[in-house]
Amino acid sequence: MSSKKKKRREAISALVLEQGSATVGSLAENLNVSMQTIRRDVDALCENDMLHRVHGRIELRKEFLNTPFDQRTDTNPSGKQAIGEATAQLIPDGSTVFMSIGSTPLSVAHALRSRKNLTVITNNLNVAMALSHEISNRIIIPEGELRLPDRDILGNDVLDFFGRYRAEFAVFGVAGVDMDGSLLDFHTAEVQVRQKIRDNAQQSILVVDQSKLGRQAPALGDNIADIDTIVMDRRPGPAFAPLLEQIEDRLVLANGETK
Repeated sequence: MSSKKKKRREAISALVLEQGSATVGSLAENLNVSMQTIRRDVDALCENDMLHRVHGRIELRKEFLNTPFDQRTDTNPSGKQAIGEATAQLIPDGSTVFMSIGSTPLSVAHALRSRKNLTVITNNLNVAMALSHEISNRIIIPEGELRLPDRDILGNDVLDFFGRYRAEFAVFGVAGVDMDGSLLDFHTAEVQVRQKIRDNAQQSILVVDQSKLGRQAPALGDNIADIDTIVMDRRPGPAFAPLLEQIEDRLVLANGETK
């Protein structure tokens, strides 16, 4: 395969990962090639398990699409509450904290409501509002367009925004954790933001409930073995035993289960 063709197909994949779908016509126009060329590219890309073609569009398969935010919030609420409370115990008054998008970081924000004098740097409007009731807190959010219904902000400007700050803690969730520990998300922008706040924090904290283990998502990020602290609601099943061996000394089980 020529380098030109490879770059074009990578561009198509990246666009579909970001938007969930794209028409053949829009791809041809954006990449300045013929419809016939795009159709050949689409046919080749749809040979994998992630993309498929439907009525002149290329789409992510259903299993790789994210569920609506409010539905995710209602998934395993007791587990997420326990994770939030366990994580809040790690963050004292007066801390500076990065907080990412997602429903599990929102549970951490709810548990932090009793903290005072926090500096919270976040692109998650739900988190900002949850912690806005304590007037001693300082809450910093980026400019940009609010992504609905998730009520968060993504994009290159957000990367620049987080790049201007340092924090003691970075609290973030993830769409899925693969069997080899790879951290997966639905958009490359989410991966980039997570890596930026992790790089700019003294301590990284991954908050993840059992529904995310083994869950697939298309955008590949870093690995769970690289995270400082991992807070889970309970111990994963035997299939994840090899992975646990790598993180045992950094794993916090929110249900109080002994390791």
